[in-house]
Amino acid sequence: MSTVGPIGRLGRYTATHFRVVAIAWAVIAIGLGFFAPRVEHALSGAGWESTGSESVQARDLLDREFGGLSSSALMVVLHSQRQTVGDAGFAGAIDRTERTLRADHRVGRVIAPQPGVSISRDRHTAIVQASAAASSNEMVRAADDLKTRLPQVDGVQTALTGASGMWSDFNVANRDAMMKSELISWPVTMVILVLAFGSLVAAGLPLMLTILGLVASAGTLYLGTQILDVSIWAMNFALMFALALGIDYALFIVMRYRAALFGSKLDPVAATTETMDTAGKAVLFSGLTVLISLTAVMLVPSPAFRSMALGIMVSVAFILAATLTLLPAVLAKLGPRVDKGALPWAHSGEHRSPRFAAWAERLWRHPIAFGSVALVLLLVLAAPVLGLRTGMPSIKVVPDQDGSRVGYGLVQQAFGPGATGPLQVVTPSAQADATRAALLRDRDVAGVLPTVRGSGDHVLLQATLKQDPSAATTGDAIDRIRDALPAAALVGGSVAENHDLEATLSAKTPLVIGVVLGLGFLLLLFALRAPLVALIGTVTNLLAVGAAFGVARLVFQEGHGSGLLGFEPQGFLDAWAPVFFFAMVFAISMDYTVFLLSSAKEHWERSHDPREAMVGGLAHSGRVVFAAAAVMVAVFFTFALSGPLPPKEMGVILGVAVLLDAFLIRLLLLPVLLRLTGRWAWWLPKPLDRILPDVRFGHA
Repeated sequence: MSTVGPIGRLGRYTATHFRVVAIAWAVIAIGLGFFAPRVEHALSGAGWESTGSESVQARDLLDREFGGLSSSALMVVLHSQRQTVGDAGFAGAIDRTERTLRADHRVGRVIAPQPGVSISRDRHTAIVQASAAASSNEMVRAADDLKTRLPQVDGVQTALTGASGMWSDFNVANRDAMMKSELISWPVTMVILVLAFGSLVAAGLPLMLTILGLVASAGTLYLGTQILDVSIWAMNFALMFALALGIDYALFIVMRYRAALFGSKLDPVAATTETMDTAGKAVLFSGLTVLISLTAVMLVPSPAFRSMALGIMVSVAFILAATLTLLPAVLAKLGPRVDKGALPWAHSGEHRSPRFAAWAERLWRHPIAFGSVALVLLLVLAAPVLGLRTGMPSIKVVPDQDGSRVGYGLVQQAFGPGATGPLQVVTPSAQADATRAALLRDRDVAGVLPTVRGSGDHVLLQATLKQDPSAATTGDAIDRIRDALPAAALVGGSVAENHDLEATLSAKTPLVIGVVLGLGFLLLLFALRAPLVALIGTVTNLLAVGAAFGVARLVFQEGHGSGLLGFEPQGFLDAWAPVFFFAMVFAISMDYTVFLLSSAKEHWERSHDPREAMVGGLAHSGRVVFAAAAVMVAVFFTFALSGPLPPKEMGVILGVAVLLDAFLIRLLLLPVLLRLTGRWAWWLPKPLDRILPDVRFGHA
């Protein structure tokens, strides 16, 4: 009698208790689905900050003692080519704007345009400020509402800008881009799935997992917003990973099930048990690897980052749970009907692909030739990463016609390039003169606005820089000014907040990368019980990541292909990309690594022949890796073709990474390395043998 592991026993239980499993998931779907439609309006649009930084301390002090005159405050720009602020039409537009702002409960006080401060020298441009009476996230929602209510007067242009306005416009553009990408990707995904599965019924199973994972994730994220702020990006990334992993896991499970059912002639329950005891175990380790990779992002002290990672982890957890319980129950219930609507060329019982077996044999015969080509190509693509520059997103991430970008341009035109992002310096009253003098001495400060006194013992000095807030020299100017100011002075404002977050990301990136690599290696070691294979699987992931970021530098920093993709290059990559996209790319890469190496380990356990381990592993998993990668590349590249700049960065980096990882590393370089290391690949030192659990991927 065969020995069945815990995952196999779980598969057998779900196969024989379909009604129990179906009811349990129906309760989850209905219960969380009730909250899912509310999630979009509950998610936050801000949170891009470094918790505990000097700029966040300054913002808190400004909200507390200066009536909300912080970076979250709203700024409405009014401009007329013909009229000036003294004309009746222009004055009426200002008055109606002020009344509209005062009517919103999230606005504290409204500050009318003032000569020399917020009225331009030619008097054709004026700024109305509205202080924040709510949190930064609520002020983004206030911007969502107010930008549609602002008065439109003939001859007077009105635009809501500032940090809250920018994030409001960006989030709307991002949401529209995501919806557009989904409309494009779903039909492409269906075509690839039908071709990969060869059956209409089987092709629908990944979509079942994806939809269930999305509904459950959306409902869970809504409940999470009742406790903490969750970024709107969390839902976007949850969608991507639910779709990507739902397809990956369903491909691996369904193909193994069909081989056991039709190839080995097992009954549906036995086929399900064997499938979950082998492929199910690999899926479990793959899911754990993804979750572990994403936990490292939690090391970045930023609400937006942590909630985005949380959103992905929630979707992965639901997809993994459904794959290990609902999918085997449905497969056992379907039995032979899993092939209903089969295409003429589908081979239901074929688990070992003749094409990938032939490819593996070719790699076995000529490892150096094939491996060298792959390695050189990856290194050439990765070389540009050495000159990669990062920065926080500029106004260029917002579409040209949106109010925040229009207002940004009007402010710069009327008041100078640095007026869109003044530094807000909060200092004790006794040090006001010394602080003003230190600011005026700095070579990058264009001017300092009149002092504003707060309700406590602090004053506010707003310094306008000579350069655009996104200029490369702005960060150096902030650091230099902080060093020159009295110790008690705090430098804040949206530009300082961006600078502090960028500095935190730069400091945390090596730690996050190290943690991801270390935990990934340990999990592979735990699963495969082979230190050299675990090391190879971890290190080769870095090649795909490095090559993807090398391409990202050429596209987004240097601007190659910007016309084709329809964006204006910023001259740098957004600062969150290295840490966040690295964790995402590594998680996806490890997905394929586990599928390939677990299959190779299964063949090694049976034969103890390195050739059979390499050839058999690739022959049995190659088709899954190929099909899953094709779907992921198609999905990710749709994000590269629509929307604002950050989704384009995400689409290109993840799409290129998956493309290179699947086709150059998992289907070429990794098998070659298994060939070159031979038996040593599966060597296990005796001390490790005593402490590692006996994990096997074969069904004995």
